[in-house]
Amino acid sequence: MAKIVTMGEIMLRLSTPNNEKFIQADEFDVCYGGGEANVAVSLANYGHDAEFVTKVPENPIGASAVAALRKYGVETKNIAKGGERLGIYFLETGSAMRASNVVYDRAHSSISEAEAKDFDFDKIFEGADWFHFTGITPAVSDKAAELTEVALKAAKKHGVKVSCDLNFRKKLWSSEKAQKVMTNLMQYVDVCIGNEEDAEKVLGFKPGKTDVTSGSLELAGYQDIFKQMVEKFNFEYVISSLRVSHSASDNGWSACIYSRDTKEFYHSREYRITPIVDRVGGGDSFAGGVICGFVDGKNFKDALEYGVAASALKHTIPGDFNLVTRADVDSLVGGDGSGRVQR
Repeated sequence: MAKIVTMGEIMLRLSTPNNEKFIQADEFDVCYGGGEANVAVSLANYGHDAEFVTKVPENPIGASAVAALRKYGVETKNIAKGGERLGIYFLETGSAMRASNVVYDRAHSSISEAEAKDFDFDKIFEGADWFHFTGITPAVSDKAAELTEVALKAAKKHGVKVSCDLNFRKKLWSSEKAQKVMTNLMQYVDVCIGNEEDAEKVLGFKPGKTDVTSGSLELAGYQDIFKQMVEKFNFEYVISSLRVSHSASDNGWSACIYSRDTKEFYHSREYRITPIVDRVGGGDSFAGGVICGFVDGKNFKDALEYGVAASALKHTIPGDFNLVTRADVDSLVGGDGSGRVQR
């Protein structure tokens, strides 16, 4: 099995039960999650040697976050301890035409103030095959952006393949700041993952006439910007998830990929996901599935199909983590989406 390292922030998630609005809620459901942590859990569930790198406070909440990762087999030995607090995010889960809403409470979190001296990246990347990060981590703070670049340089020094999920978060930084920071980091990236908003807000590429709010996807526009992105950054692959939001509870879900070496553009099978149980972590489960496909040795089309199927299944599971198995994903890729009881 491959060794995959991910680095970012794990947070305490407090979500309203039963699709309640914040103003209605008298209690919250509790779990832990975060972009790169979610990817690590997916890969550990598929049997790979997945390690998550972060910094958490040395208190019971930090320990609980680490325990949540260890429960699913994620390696945590290089997680640094210290700092003020664990970041929190509040989730109000939408339904039908009412969108979900996220409120962040993550200022001064431990990872936002972490420094390179907190980690031995030569040790972390020794024997590693893949490193994954997202655009969320550099957005957390200037220090986190600097830390990300240090990690990237170490990964390339060790010959590690690097993937990035662009993951633009407008509540964390502006498009102008994102483009300044992320354009620099792209020099280290082999596989670029995102969606139509990420490509535009983070790197300045807009895919034609696509409008997800109206359910309109123009695949030719994606192919065109993928070629431009490869020309500018020399990515080996550019990948985009394609979400058509018919409502908060009903989405179309597929993805597309472009290969630098073969010049091929491929659009996956589309799944109609309804009703959605929890879409948070959907993009992370997609990234985790695609990475699994690649490190398993699948061709880029099959790797994409694996990621799309894994993510479609994640939408049926509450919480940030995708807890499906290889058998679950293989079954859906093979065409069994019946949902029949397994006896």
